Amino acid sequence: MSPDTAAPQSTASDTITPEQALWVAQVFDACADAIEQVVHGKRRVVELVLTSVLAGGHVLLEDVPGTGKTALARALGQVIQGTSSRIQFTPDLLPGDVTGVSVFDQRSSSFEFHAGPIFANVVLADELNRASPKTQSALLEVMEEGQVTVDGKTHEVGTPFIVIATQNPIEQAGTYRLPEAQLDRFSIKTAIGYPDDAAMLRILQGARADREQIRPVVTTEMITQAQQFARRPHVGTVVADYAVRIVEATRRASEVRLGASVRGAVALVRMASAWATAHGRHFVTPDDVRDLALVTLAHRLVLEPEAEFDGVTPEDIIGRILLDIPLPKENGAA
Repeated sequence: MSPDTAAPQSTASDTITPEQALWVAQVFDACADAIEQVVHGKRRVVELVLTSVLAGGHVLLEDVPGTGKTALARALGQVIQGTSSRIQFTPDLLPGDVTGVSVFDQRSSSFEFHAGPIFANVVLADELNRASPKTQSALLEVMEEGQVTVDGKTHEVGTPFIVIATQNPIEQAGTYRLPEAQLDRFSIKTAIGYPDDAAMLRILQGARADREQIRPVVTTEMITQAQQFARRPHVGTVVADYAVRIVEATRRASEVRLGASVRGAVALVRMASAWATAHGRHFVTPDDVRDLALVTLAHRLVLEPEAEFDGVTPEDIIGRILLDIPLPKENGAA
């Protein structure tokens, strides 16, 4: 797909048309194919990140160093013809280093705002848990509302806007655990992981040189239009009820101290809607909800200390819930 491919005209209807869904799927596949030139053999992860983009959400990657997190974020910024930035979070990083600061200009006798690295389409927040809680909280407003308030003045970061944050699950010394309120603002939590043998062979033979050859395949305006379409597929009562039962089950589980929030339930439906649209459908099915439940809900659960001591993980809880709750037979089109 070339960047000048026009989107189908919007209609007065609140739901997306089949033609619009097909156009979103074409945009989605073009972006995924281009990113796979850099992130080899990780189609599922690439598609999850792009789905989060369509849903207007953010991504938390919990992975060991050297698996391609920076390459993924940079490639995403390149293929959508947008800007990208990388913030290395350290204990001495200040909130103003992220959002920007107001500097007094003697010539004009007024304060001038100098934007920080958060003002980009794709922001890589590397090792987010190494920064102090005060600096981490600087991301809360911008991730939720797409704006930054400095000295009482609000500054829009623009669209599209996605934060890809990383944290190292191995080394915990000198880190600050992300609070539940901040984890709740990430649409999904996933990991890239090590490549398989075939992908590793391509990397060792120099395929990573493809990174410099990535060209934009869509524009930021096209991504913004795709985001608007991805919010409008039909979500039937059966599908919504299935999502509600999953979320309610996380709150009733005996090993869980704090289940998925209302924001988590909304994120699940939005991700399922984006997933459906990305696959060319103008309606959401229960399978879409099931496919996205693990990456959307697991990081939002707070387990009881006894359960953690016994080795229970949030992923175990979600997996069990998906087995316990039968998948509705309706396809969601009705």
